[in-house]
Amino acid sequence: METFILLMQGFQTALTIQNFLAASIGALLGIIVGAMPGIGSLAGVALLLPLTFKFNPVTGIIMLSAIYYANMYGGSFSSILINIPGDSPAVMTALDGHPMALKGKPGKALFTANLSSFIGGTIGIIILTISGPALARLGLKFGPVEMAALLMVAMTSLSWLVGDNPTKGLVSTMIGIVLATVGFDIVVGTPRFNFGSLHLLGGISFIPLVIGMFGFSQVLQMMEPRDKNDSVDQKLTIKDSILSKEEIKRLLPPALRSSFLGTIIGILPGAGATTGSFLGYMLEKKIGKNKDKMGTGIVEGVASCEAANNAAAAGAFAPLLSLGIPGSGTGAVLLGGLLMYGLSPGPLLFQNEPEFTWGLIASLYVANVITLVVALSIIPFLIKILKVPTRIMVPIITTVCIMGAYSASNSLYGVLLMLGAGFVGFHLSKNNYPIAPLLLAFVLAPTLERDFRRSFLISDGSPLIFFQKPIAAGLMIFLILTIMTPLFKALIRRIRRSDKTSDSAKTAGQTK
Repeated sequence: METFILLMQGFQTALTIQNFLAASIGALLGIIVGAMPGIGSLAGVALLLPLTFKFNPVTGIIMLSAIYYANMYGGSFSSILINIPGDSPAVMTALDGHPMALKGKPGKALFTANLSSFIGGTIGIIILTISGPALARLGLKFGPVEMAALLMVAMTSLSWLVGDNPTKGLVSTMIGIVLATVGFDIVVGTPRFNFGSLHLLGGISFIPLVIGMFGFSQVLQMMEPRDKNDSVDQKLTIKDSILSKEEIKRLLPPALRSSFLGTIIGILPGAGATTGSFLGYMLEKKIGKNKDKMGTGIVEGVASCEAANNAAAAGAFAPLLSLGIPGSGTGAVLLGGLLMYGLSPGPLLFQNEPEFTWGLIASLYVANVITLVVALSIIPFLIKILKVPTRIMVPIITTVCIMGAYSASNSLYGVLLMLGAGFVGFHLSKNNYPIAPLLLAFVLAPTLERDFRRSFLISDGSPLIFFQKPIAAGLMIFLILTIMTPLFKALIRRIRRSDKTSDSAKTAGQTK
């Protein structure tokens, strides 16, 4: 009851004209920034931070939080329409979102993404409201050992997560891991695999890589069949984009599952919305009713990852406000904003600054609604992108790819990396090697390596540390079962075949 009263007081703060306008402007800017490949939430919040300098602390942080939150919505737009993820969490959205657009359902794909984002964000914010400090304490239980175990489970699922051929998926995963090792050693700090290049000392930049793999490779595919026109011919109205009752029924279970999972992932240090999006999609791929159709363009695929990344974005506020621990790079920028305004995130923030804390939480509800309304209202304009003929789309998408790659690296190196990644992605796709495992392995491998090596430093090289802590032990047991299950199934099939062969031989002998 006390929480409800405090939340109502927070709404009084959030719904003042100044704060409401700040949330509205932040939501609009967040959508725009999220939809622009090469920027992402981290750069977007950092670039727009100076806009809040003259605001009071509550208004300034409300605007920054709305930008971060709405960015999760915007990232799906370019993923669905032109197969270029706006930011890393939107990589999973492209797997089903763009195929839906190519099937003539771009409006439904966008509607699914926006509605799922709203569901995920709402559930994440509600959980944050009810048990923010408790969630933050749970997040503290995930140290290097637990995070390493969790990421090992995730990495073992990458190879067969997408694509019909697990072997090719495993090859893509290995390529992603190798690319992730380029640059400085995470623990020791010595350079590795840079081949004498100063550019490679900082590692391979993710944004040019993903833009090339998804975006520029798409350009090359569009250029190949010269007589083909992939433009979508359908009515450009919101009415045609609204999901049917059957589609909403299919959307709700994965959205709800991924919302709870994403919120938990969001509170874990260093996990972030990208991991939440991937794990939400992985969960649906394993237990969903239409799991065999994932990756072909279905609402469940879009709903699972979009709900998860928005819920993770909301969950990330729990450790940030309660413990002063940012869960991601964007969280670190928000933490810097809090400190700039003289606020000290931590256990006493809820007691010492209730107006700010509950005003911020209430503003997330407001920003969630505003972002949904804005996102749905611009769907007809967004669909027009797909009506542009291929001969015009090719130079436009190429320009977007070059601008996105250059803005991420501020050098020609990023553009060259994007072009090289595009050619590699094109040939991988032509030979049916899935690109998503490569990119996801590239994202997860550095965190896995860091926590894995920290765990061995703690245990003085003993692998038993992964079985000495309850959470890590449970994850490792699950990992072992996951790896051994296909082997047991193959062994059982072989035994059954041998039994059938022997029975057939006996029957033939008796007949003679």
